[in-house]
Amino acid sequence: MKFKNPFRRDRKTVSVVRLNGMIATGRGLNDAGLAPLLEKAFAKKPSAVALVINSPGGSPVQSSLIGARIRRLADENNTPVYAFIEDVAASGGYWLAVSADEIYLDASSVVGSIGVVSAGFGLDQLINKHGIERRVHTAGTSKSMLDPFQPQKDEDVVRLKGLLDGIHQTFKDHITERRGLKLVDRDLFTGEIWVGQKGIDDGLADGIGHLVPTLKNKFGGKVRFRAYGQKKSILSRFGMNMLGDLTHSIEERAAFARFGM
Repeated sequence: MKFKNPFRRDRKTVSVVRLNGMIATGRGLNDAGLAPLLEKAFAKKPSAVALVINSPGGSPVQSSLIGARIRRLADENNTPVYAFIEDVAASGGYWLAVSADEIYLDASSVVGSIGVVSAGFGLDQLINKHGIERRVHTAGTSKSMLDPFQPQKDEDVVRLKGLLDGIHQTFKDHITERRGLKLVDRDLFTGEIWVGQKGIDDGLADGIGHLVPTLKNKFGGKVRFRAYGQKKSILSRFGMNMLGDLTHSIEERAAFARFGM
């Protein structure tokens, strides 16, 4: 039988989950990799879960899956969630931040970029210049959409725009549902970005604040913090996946560079 010490004051605990990097299947932040981490963070019955976010975005699907998991666990455990933005929470990174009940920034943090982008290259003139003939055979008129080795087709662009608009609408619905009346009455979904106080003024965040002082103010000076972070794979730890890690690192640096990071 377990007896409770009447002279002991129970200290409140906050689980701290760091979400750092691009959002992508395989490497970076993804639902499969974060699932056990988030489950443990909420399972300890903390007073709150804090998300420390530094992400330029990435996969809209993985962003949605991670965000949905955070909300499900928060609702099941009746646990408040607070997001603390470091350098940037843009695009999918902001999607994750909006999964929290309150969002806090540094005065120089970048937030927003609520949009969807698709980028590629057109190499048809390059292969023509070198006398290379591209041969593609398909069953289905849309099977070879936006082939970079063929001239761009107007109907492919229209089809792609429809796909991007659909994903963008899902993003907008998520932001509107989570932030509600906090948002100012103007179009915030153009892909624009905000810095610090301007993001707060337009309703994308709730205040300037850093993790420790903000949560001590909420839960008392003796609150304990339990950190949860992703572990590197065994291959990465022993340098056996250098090419993949290097490629991911270059992509990630390019993504952060779009926001001056």
